[in-house]
Amino acid sequence: MRTYWVWLVLLSVAWICALQHVSSEAAMLAPRLMGSALFFAAYFISPVLRAKPILLAINLSLASIVASSVFWPNPLGTANPYTILVLSMLAGKAVFRLPPVHASLVGIVLLLSAAAPAAAGYPSLPLVFIGLYALMLTAALTAFRMIWQQGEAAEARNEALLSEYRRMKRHLASGEELARQEERAQIGREIHDSVGHKLTALMMQLEVFRMQAEGEAEVQARNLKELARESLEETRSAVKALKSNEPGGLPAIMRLIRKLEAESLIKIHFTVKHGAMSAPLTNEQSIAVYRVVQEALTNIMKHSNSREAEVAFEAPGGSVFRFEVSNPGASADHFQEGFGLQSMRERIERNHGRFEVIQHHDRFIVSGVLPLNLHMNQGETTR
Repeated sequence: MRTYWVWLVLLSVAWICALQHVSSEAAMLAPRLMGSALFFAAYFISPVLRAKPILLAINLSLASIVASSVFWPNPLGTANPYTILVLSMLAGKAVFRLPPVHASLVGIVLLLSAAAPAAAGYPSLPLVFIGLYALMLTAALTAFRMIWQQGEAAEARNEALLSEYRRMKRHLASGEELARQEERAQIGREIHDSVGHKLTALMMQLEVFRMQAEGEAEVQARNLKELARESLEETRSAVKALKSNEPGGLPAIMRLIRKLEAESLIKIHFTVKHGAMSAPLTNEQSIAVYRVVQEALTNIMKHSNSREAEVAFEAPGGSVFRFEVSNPGASADHFQEGFGLQSMRERIERNHGRFEVIQHHDRFIVSGVLPLNLHMNQGETTR
C-alpha cells in the first residue's frame, strides 16, 4: 500500500509538470482538466482490476491515450518531455501487474501514443529518441521483471524451507517429549517395584516388631513405622508425578514461550516478579496455569491481527499466584466467551482460583489468581 501512494505522488508531480508545458488558453483548459480527471480515475480503478488482466490492459491503454490527448497537440510549439515520464510509469505498472502478452500490448499502445504527435507533425520529441528510449525502457523493465520473479520464487522456496524446518522441529520436539515420558514412566515403575515394595515390607516388619516390643521400644517402633509410611506416601507421589503426561510448572511454560518465539509464530514479552518462580504451586495448579497460558497464546495466533503478547507472573505477599496474558494492539470487536475461554475458567476455578477476561479499546487481557499453600491449609484443618 505504501508503494502505491509513492507512485501516485510521483505520477502527480510528473503530471503537474507536464501541464506547465501546455497551452493555458481558456478553450483548451476545460478539455485538459476533464482528461486529467479521466486519467486519474483510470489510475485509481487499476488496483481493482489486478485479478482481470484483460480489463487492466484496456484500462492502462485508455489511460495512455488520454495522457497523449491532454498534452498533445501543443500550440506553443515546444516538446513536452514530462509526458514521457507519465507514459513510462504506465509502462512500469503494466510490466509489474500484467502477464508478458498483455504487457506487450499495452507497450505498443504506449509507443503509438508517444510517437503519434511527431508522426502527425506536431511539436514533439524526435522519433529516433522515442524509439531508443522505448527500447532501453523495455530492456530495463524486462530485466526488472525477471529479477522480481526470481526474488518471488526465492521467497517462496524460503517459506517452504522454513515451513519444513518448523515441521521437523516440532516432530523432533514431540519425539524428545515422548522419549522423556517413556523414561519417566520407566523410572516410576522401577521406583514402584523396588523402593515401594521394600518400604511396604519394612512397614510390615516394624509392625511385627512393635507388637512384640514393650515400653520405649514400642514407641520407637511406632515412630519408625510412621516414618516409613510417610516415605512410602512420598514415593507414591513421586511415582504419580513421573507417570503424569500433563506438562506443568513455570519451566514448562518458559519452554513453551521459547518454542513459539523460535518458530517465529509470535513475539512474547515474558515478565516474572515478586517471587513467582519460587511460588509453591501444586502439580494441578501448575498444569492449569500451563494450559491457560498455552490456550491464550494459541487464541492470539488464531484470532488476533497483532503477533505480539505479554505474559506476566507474580506472587505478591506469597499468598497468591497471579498470571496475566495480554495482547496489545487487539481489535476492539465485541467477543463472546467460547469453549476456549470457558475451559480456561473451569481449570482455574477447579483449583479454587479466580479467572477474568478484560477487553480495552486496544488490548485483550486474560488473567487469573490462584491461592498458594492451599494443600497445607487443608492438611492442618484435617489434623
